Amino acid sequence: MIGRAAAQPLLDDRQGRRAMVWIMAIMIFLTTLSAALGLSTQGAGRALDRQLAARLTVQVIEGDAARRDAVTAALLGRLRASADVARANEVDRARLAELLEPWLGEAGLDADLPMPAMVDVDLRSGDDATVARVEALARAAGDGIRVDRHATWLAPVRAFVAALGWTALGLVLVMASATAAVVLLVARAGLDTHRGTIDILHMLGSTDLQIARLFQRRIGQDTLTGGLIGALAGGLLVALLGQRMATLDSQLVDGVSLRPLDWLVIALLPVAFTLLAMVAARIAVLRRLARVL
Repeated sequence: MIGRAAAQPLLDDRQGRRAMVWIMAIMIFLTTLSAALGLSTQGAGRALDRQLAARLTVQVIEGDAARRDAVTAALLGRLRASADVARANEVDRARLAELLEPWLGEAGLDADLPMPAMVDVDLRSGDDATVARVEALARAAGDGIRVDRHATWLAPVRAFVAALGWTALGLVLVMASATAAVVLLVARAGLDTHRGTIDILHMLGSTDLQIARLFQRRIGQDTLTGGLIGALAGGLLVALLGQRMATLDSQLVDGVSLRPLDWLVIALLPVAFTLLAMVAARIAVLRRLARVL
């Protein structure tokens, strides 16, 4: 009964509680954006791995056009007959000429200019054994054949995506640490503000644990309220950006999306931060009371 009677004045610090709610709303809003960026880029990295590991480009480098066409035909026959290959198609020569024009100018469109044949290959599996078999099969089709793995020359892009994802998730940890620090400051300020009330509670027989629960409950309520506001605002912004990215119709951003499990993680952020705040408040109050008394 003593604890319940004392709860009202402790929870009646309306100005401080409003500030706490908005601070937590801002913190969890930023955390939601960081978590969404980290989770979506991690998903994009996984999608990129799946796409690149199972894709090859085979070049037939031969100055004699007739010989080049014969080797290319033999290569396509071998690849399409392989159980490891899902698709093998020659890249249109006109398209190759267009790609070379920015570097070679109009000379790149000259029919007499030797141009290698290129074959795009999609594998059924991206494991090393499958890739090695297809590479050996392609090189056996003739001389002047070069096999390029997409995963090799796009490795810097994959590394950048991974670094971006881990950086964003690291920001989530930084925001969690900052939230704990804010709670510690709020709890200590509350103890100083209500020092007289706390002394009376102690004289009436209240324990440190009962007093800590008052602060814990108040800070937990404020954090949850602010967390729901921040998570809702952050989630709406992430969803809006996702819709805008979907309209770009670009392969670079196709994999940058959130799965249902990612949305669940984001939805649980207010709960996780509330539990963190309550634990931090409990520890801060108990330690401060133990030192004072």
